[in-house]
Amino acid sequence: MANESGTTPSASLWERLRHPIPHPPATKVKNANDLLKDRMSPLDRLALAITVKVGSMGFFFLILLWTIVWCGYNILASEIPSLGWKSFDPFPAFVAYLLMSNVIQILLMPLIMVGQNVQSRHAEIRSELDFEINQKAEAEVVAILRNLEHNTDLIIQLMKHLDCKISEAEIRALEASKKEMDTVVSKPIETPDV
Repeated sequence: MANESGTTPSASLWERLRHPIPHPPATKVKNANDLLKDRMSPLDRLALAITVKVGSMGFFFLILLWTIVWCGYNILASEIPSLGWKSFDPFPAFVAYLLMSNVIQILLMPLIMVGQNVQSRHAEIRSELDFEINQKAEAEVVAILRNLEHNTDLIIQLMKHLDCKISEAEIRALEASKKEMDTVVSKPIETPDV
């Protein structure tokens, strides 16, 4: 049974009651690791690899083993002549050991700082992508809240149309809920100052 416009009454009712939900365009989520790899130079990759290796327990144990062997050999060679070992870095000064250790530290320090800068850029990229995702999620939540608000209005209208007994307290509760959703939806997004 169609009306003058050529649509069935149920179709026009559906169009009247239907709440259009804006769908934001679907964008692919960016990967922070891929973005960082695209922005890194070969020297940045080298510095990052050295930073990762130097910051590992394996490197610590290697340095510890090297120190024990170096100092142990030279202490034994200096203090126990009956072994027949020749000390190449006499005990207690260990001048060659200190020189090599300082050179290694001087070379590693700037490399580690460059690697840490690359790691901090990675953290910044990750936080920017997290912020974008949070903004998208907030937009979706706002759309859901608006849809719920629309549904609440429809329920109230349907209940009034069907002459359902609605107490004033129920109507006040529904309207309070609607006002609360309005304040949440209209609240501006607070972004940190950078």
